[in-house]
Amino acid sequence: MSPILAGVLQLTALVAALALAYRPLGDHMAAMYSSRKHLRVEKVIYRCIGADPDAQMRWPAYLRGVLAFSLAGVLFLYLLQRLQGSLPLSLGFASISPDQAFNTAASFVANTNWQSYSGEQAMGHVVQTAGLAVQNFVSAATGMAVAIALVRGFARTRTGDLGNFWADLVRGTVRILMPIAVVGALVLVACGAIQNFSGIHEVGQFLGGSQQTNGGAVASQEVIKELGTNGGGYFNANSAHPFENPNGFTNLFEVFLILVIPFALTRTFGRLVGNVRQGYAILATMGVIWLGFTALMMWTEFAHGGPALQAAGAAMEGKENRFGIGGSSIFSVATTLTSTGAVDGFHDSFTAFGGGIQLLGMMLGEIAPGGVGSGLYGMLVMAVIAVFLAGLMVGRTPEYLGKKLGTREIKLAACYILVTPTLVLGFTAVSMALPDALGSMLNTKALGAGSHGFSEVLYAFTSGANNNGSAFGGLNANTPWYNTTIGLAMLLGRFLPMVFVLALAGSLAEQQPVPETAGTLRTEKPLFAGLLVGTILIITGLTYFPALALGPIAEGLS
Repeated sequence: MSPILAGVLQLTALVAALALAYRPLGDHMAAMYSSRKHLRVEKVIYRCIGADPDAQMRWPAYLRGVLAFSLAGVLFLYLLQRLQGSLPLSLGFASISPDQAFNTAASFVANTNWQSYSGEQAMGHVVQTAGLAVQNFVSAATGMAVAIALVRGFARTRTGDLGNFWADLVRGTVRILMPIAVVGALVLVACGAIQNFSGIHEVGQFLGGSQQTNGGAVASQEVIKELGTNGGGYFNANSAHPFENPNGFTNLFEVFLILVIPFALTRTFGRLVGNVRQGYAILATMGVIWLGFTALMMWTEFAHGGPALQAAGAAMEGKENRFGIGGSSIFSVATTLTSTGAVDGFHDSFTAFGGGIQLLGMMLGEIAPGGVGSGLYGMLVMAVIAVFLAGLMVGRTPEYLGKKLGTREIKLAACYILVTPTLVLGFTAVSMALPDALGSMLNTKALGAGSHGFSEVLYAFTSGANNNGSAFGGLNANTPWYNTTIGLAMLLGRFLPMVFVLALAGSLAEQQPVPETAGTLRTEKPLFAGLLVGTILIITGLTYFPALALGPIAEGLS
């Protein structure tokens, strides 16, 4: 079987699996977030945290819950790392330095999972399980809660109520993420992923010699790292490590875990607003962008001009033979079009244009299908912008899902789409002007190092501000400058957009629905899906094209 055909078959199987899971999972999530009943274990959790799950919150109260919970998570995870040297099961690892502990705490609470350390050489079992794995669950549940709050803003009228953050957080964790994670972990263990608390030991190598490695609760963390679109690996090689991703089946299964909730949330959206065709329109937009990027990445990486690439069969440098070009391309696009950041190959070794596709996927805002929760609310904000542009073209006050989009709503949507580019381009520009920051580029003597080095820095801040977490490995980011600035980019890139999303949700929930007329834009039609795709690509292109021209485009044309 040719590698190209193998890649196409993998993609076909993935689409089929996602299609089978779409309706039942989407309906299940809609039922869970609209249920009035509380499970016994949930009632225990509410009593422990002192929350009333039936109390309705307006957007400022909902936002305070999100920020307070996230701040507590940052402080707890920071202290856990700083005290690691005194904890049991630390495997002899020392406590983490202050700047790296801050960076890691910000990273995992912000659902970014950027790692400026090697997991098997820095983190003991307690930090990995009680710290990092816990944040993999609750940071994902926080993103889902904010998305559901925005959906309620469209669905509710003249109340201003967005539900209860604590109830949404607990239900997302207990009823959705944990059951799927348990089943997924069993699948990974059955396929060869490890799950233990063993210490450091010597293992032999095929070509002689030995190396040190340690075990860990890898399968359980691997499944929630993908399912919650987190991305932080137990090992430095991430999902290219055989303990995390043993074979081609687990590789495709992990891609399925990355995509299944973000895609299924569009069904949840349609059910909660009372019109499933609205969800299909958002799904179509996400699907077109995802399939288009995947096809483009596979074409780029399978192209093999030159004798070296022809001998290898394609651009195989930095990729796993177990997965091949097709599997690596599918994984790469899935992880950069979502806020996952997991890798099964070396992104720094993709072709110049392949690296540009990865960058562009994150620059879209990771909305196709995007992160767990963040992809849906990001796409809905872009839908608001698209409806506004359509209104300008026809001279009509924009409306979406029966809600008028006035000055306040458009300003909030505009602020949302401006936050991330400001962080990415601002921090990149400053870094390129500082000698110490430039000194972190490890391959400055390589061909095209000027443009590629710029791409590495641009990739780092794009990944951080968009809560992705993957990296071009040629940049040494474990320095006080990058640990601090990327940490700030992760926190601001995660929580500032949430402020505008919740404020938008509150504004919409206070409105009275507008009756549909003959002039109302039909947002469930293919025409609107096409308009939304065009809006996303044009806004992203106008914002980032100069930076892309200096980085991957210049490198690819050199």
